[in-house]
Amino acid sequence: MATPTKPKRRARLVAGSAKAAVDSAIYLDDRLPFARWLRPQLRKLFPSHWTFLLGELALYSFALLVLTGTFLTLFYEPHPGVAFASATETSLDVRGGLLMRQLHHWSATVFVLAIVAHLCRVFFTGAFRRPRELTWMLGVVLFGLVLFESFLGVSLPGDQLAMTGLREAHGLLLSIPLVGTYLAAFAFDGGFPGQVIPRVFVTHVLLVPGILMAVVPLHALVLTWRQKHTERRATAADEHRVTGGPFFPYFAVKNGATALFTMGAIAALATFVRVNPVWEHGAYRAGGYVPSAQPFWYFGVLDGAQRLVPPWEITIDGYVLQPGLWIPPLILTVFFGVLLLYPFIERRFTGDGDHHHLLDRPSQAPVRTALGVAVIAFFTVLWAGMWVSEASPRMHSAPGFPQPARAPDALLTVPHDTYTMIVIGLRVAVFVLPVLAFLVARAVCRRRAG
Repeated sequence: MATPTKPKRRARLVAGSAKAAVDSAIYLDDRLPFARWLRPQLRKLFPSHWTFLLGELALYSFALLVLTGTFLTLFYEPHPGVAFASATETSLDVRGGLLMRQLHHWSATVFVLAIVAHLCRVFFTGAFRRPRELTWMLGVVLFGLVLFESFLGVSLPGDQLAMTGLREAHGLLLSIPLVGTYLAAFAFDGGFPGQVIPRVFVTHVLLVPGILMAVVPLHALVLTWRQKHTERRATAADEHRVTGGPFFPYFAVKNGATALFTMGAIAALATFVRVNPVWEHGAYRAGGYVPSAQPFWYFGVLDGAQRLVPPWEITIDGYVLQPGLWIPPLILTVFFGVLLLYPFIERRFTGDGDHHHLLDRPSQAPVRTALGVAVIAFFTVLWAGMWVSEASPRMHSAPGFPQPARAPDALLTVPHDTYTMIVIGLRVAVFVLPVLAFLVARAVCRRRAG
């Protein structure tokens, strides 16, 4: 009869670890009933179409933003006199600093792009309708916060480009009647630049990210998990049918692949595509030339709108009002207000108060689709206004003094007469193109639906 052999040490270690894990799980489940809650959650069905992953793309970009931002915070000094030197040192002297800055910048860009794409998908398919109004409203709040957060982040390096943007914001605050002086003094701690850099840093690193970390899980996880997901009409026959794959392993594996793809693509952009070289812009000098760079997401529409609005002034009892400076911020305020309340506005005009889990095709909602196309055309015209600049005049010094350097040309620099014609054309287009886009989109949708 063979004598039983004693298990080897590795086998005993594996068996002991497995038993300890099982005992720990049973111990926790007896006190905190995880299994009863977790089992149905792991079997929850999620959609399979790629467009439903646009929100996840934004989520993983946000995660990379938090990680890289934490790294940069360790080296950045938020003081007006050393902010530029700190940003330059982080980029050129800290090991891996430039890569982290590039990762942080590209993560912000991809984050905003993903939010815009996700917002368009939800709007054009009607996924905001009852019972998902709160999810939509939280998404709009996130969109506004992200744009504001991005502008704050671009302002932190303290270079010529960043401080020029802050100077423009300071002028906008001062132009507000009655309270503008107090608002500017509160934000900048007196005159420009004051202590704006420390205040921007605290807002960028603590205040807005804290709000985002509270709103993002509520929007992306809590409400989404509690509600039935929307269905594409190609895969569902009625409002109450649920299709898709279970969260584990189907959707978990898909999300893992999406996370790796997102971070890999951002890493590739950060490695091979240079962005925001602050050391070339130089430290801020009052009256200095603005670098030849255009604000992309962070100030583009507002900057373009300010170029298109005429420089109107109204004098009342010796006090000069500048309504031309108020119109662009008012446009954005009205836009976000309407966007926030759009589910209720559409319900009011259509009288449709039913629950909807089945998505619309864009052609099935001609008016909604046409409104969306018109808004995109409107903001595209405003955004186009920032890309063209007038050629700066040549400056001449007094005899015996060195000639000043010529201002760097912007991306599209044209002579004065050409610039005037382009601005007039864009002023006309901002009223005409949205109307044409609305009529054409509505006609196309009605033809396809019929």
